[in-house]
Amino acid sequence: MPKQVVFVLQDDSLVLDWAGPAEAFRLASLEIAALRLAVEPFALRFVSDRAQATGSVGVQLQALEPLPDTLAGGSWVVLVGRTSAAEQRQPEAPQGLLAWLARLAPGQRGLRLVTVCSGALLAAQAGLLTGRRATTHHQHLGDLARLAPDCTVLQDRVFVQDGEVFTSAGVTAGIDLALHLIAGHAGELVAARVAEQMAVALRRGPADPELSPLLSHRQHLSARLHRVQDAVSAAPAEDWTLPRMADLAAATPRTLSRLFAQHAGISPQAYVRGVRLAVARQALEAGASVAAASEAAGFSTELQLRRAWVAAGWPGTPSAARRRAAV
Repeated sequence: MPKQVVFVLQDDSLVLDWAGPAEAFRLASLEIAALRLAVEPFALRFVSDRAQATGSVGVQLQALEPLPDTLAGGSWVVLVGRTSAAEQRQPEAPQGLLAWLARLAPGQRGLRLVTVCSGALLAAQAGLLTGRRATTHHQHLGDLARLAPDCTVLQDRVFVQDGEVFTSAGVTAGIDLALHLIAGHAGELVAARVAEQMAVALRRGPADPELSPLLSHRQHLSARLHRVQDAVSAAPAEDWTLPRMADLAAATPRTLSRLFAQHAGISPQAYVRGVRLAVARQALEAGASVAAASEAAGFSTELQLRRAWVAAGWPGTPSAARRRAAV
């Protein structure tokens, strides 16, 4: 069954708050199918306490689904913001909508709550942020603290995760959060390909972990480099010589090296090594032996993996990483 992503819309909902993430999920579904991945595609639903609503730019949204009595297991519910004028005119959400939201239990049956911009205020009114850490658009941080006094409100964050509750800052931060969620569900390669199609740079909030090597060095819009990076990430164990990568980019080896330095800030060979290290570490953390992890990642010997590990400045050794994962 597809993963249900349920967007809850009101009058004056900010169109980019829901259209940006929705487009990211749509493109991710196409990539999941193209790569034949064994994960669910996304099924988008748009629900409301009314049959039609007016978007922030005046677009008329019709035939909206009524608020569902039940949600499929593993559903993601997305709450989006409204215009400032709408928030001032009607600061309190309709009681029927609040009652429906209050019945949600993020974390139970895989239910996930996602908020974009002032959608966090709606979650707060429904009591869904009590005892949690959250963020919202910088103009609404004070409102969020007032509506949810038992919530730890964090500022200067692109997004914040607290269990199965994800809150993000204003407008385009919803796309950043969608890419993060896509990476967690379908893998980093899918997220990178979606970001490339949407012409946005992958980024994360300041409190999130450092970007994986599978996502690093992709904050650029060079289609030729993305083509090479996609191929390396999809098959890291293959023999990625500089001439072969240059052929994929329709460039000479010298030009490819220059493009990598200009757009990715790294050499082609160093990029391949970083991807292979990431794949090896994932294999070790999944319980693979050092020999098996080396082979899966494309290192010719265990010694080559160990040397690359040390050169990257990673703590410990591959063997130690495997032992930690087994504890």
